[in-house]
Amino acid sequence: MVRTLGVAVVGFGWMGRVHTQAYARVPHHFPQLPLRPRLVAVAEEVPGRAEEAAERFGFASATRDWREIAADPRVEAVSVTAPNFLHREIGVAMAEAGKHLWIEKPVGLTAADARAVADAVAAAGVQGAVGFNYRNAPAVEAARDLIAAGEIGTVTHARVRLFSDYAAHPEGALTWRFERERGGSGVLGDLASHGVDLARFLLGDIAELTADTAVFVPERARPAGATAGHTRATGGAPGPVENEDYVGCLLRFASGARGVLEACRVSVGEQNTYGFEVHGTRGAVFWDFRRMNELGVSRGTGYQDQPVSTVYVGPGAGEYAAFQPGAANAMGYDDLKVIEAYRFLRSVAEGTPYGTTLADAVHSAAALDAMTRSAGSGTWVSVRP
Repeated sequence: MVRTLGVAVVGFGWMGRVHTQAYARVPHHFPQLPLRPRLVAVAEEVPGRAEEAAERFGFASATRDWREIAADPRVEAVSVTAPNFLHREIGVAMAEAGKHLWIEKPVGLTAADARAVADAVAAAGVQGAVGFNYRNAPAVEAARDLIAAGEIGTVTHARVRLFSDYAAHPEGALTWRFERERGGSGVLGDLASHGVDLARFLLGDIAELTADTAVFVPERARPAGATAGHTRATGGAPGPVENEDYVGCLLRFASGARGVLEACRVSVGEQNTYGFEVHGTRGAVFWDFRRMNELGVSRGTGYQDQPVSTVYVGPGAGEYAAFQPGAANAMGYDDLKVIEAYRFLRSVAEGTPYGTTLADAVHSAAALDAMTRSAGSGTWVSVRP
């Protein structure tokens, strides 16, 4: 028997739209799911934006106050896609109101924020999911299975990279993302959080790390009005960039493997250059988000001069079969959020977590906090969730 589930979205910038579209697409790709999400309400403080979202996507109601959603008995599950500084307050309130929670990373400004939301979700007995979408790529899941099966031997070292140019232009507006009070960390929370999650997903817990951070564009113009995404601003009063543009980090995993994580939001010439290389005693596996459905795989007994093969993932990898019938048919970014929505809704339907959880958010946030401490002290720092 299929039942409907009233859902709401809090914060309607680009990510709010992505969540909304994911809810709409879930029944088409996962018809076996015994839940059908129904768009009940949308909240956005920017005047007119919630009403526009309701008209465009079919939400039953719109509001500028997210507290109305917490009090709305029609709403059973909530997506939180508001700015980072609001994650803790909204996430805790929604859980305490008995709403299942799908919240974007990094779940607040600090590990304490992430723990507070995780504790609220656990105390309320609701399901919680976090927006670490890159682990949902079928090729990434295939890589994890390959590593776990020992096909590249014992993992020795890995590199995770997340380079982008979204903040490279000097006229990029000084939005909340560049402020400590509202954005918290900079590229740490935005990109390195994904890197930590990928590293943990593939290789297990990080034991300790040492990091270096830098600000390369120290000043930006304040925007004259409401912003969405990464907009430009000229003529506004200049203000300082308060959080980091770049982080480079050495990792020591609990397994004994070593790693390098590097992330930058001002990398000219790099557009979503996200990926990893994992090396083992008998082989290696490589993934590049821009070729999302491919893996580079080296395995065998050749060791020196051992070739690398390109593997096109297909219906046997992750949730690929819900989207394409055969290998090498392309999937895209939004498909990863559909998978995320499906796993969240399946968690609600079955009462068992599937996919990313608030515990994953706490682990990621703890590593980000450790990076901040290490960059300030110049020392190795233990990661303690």
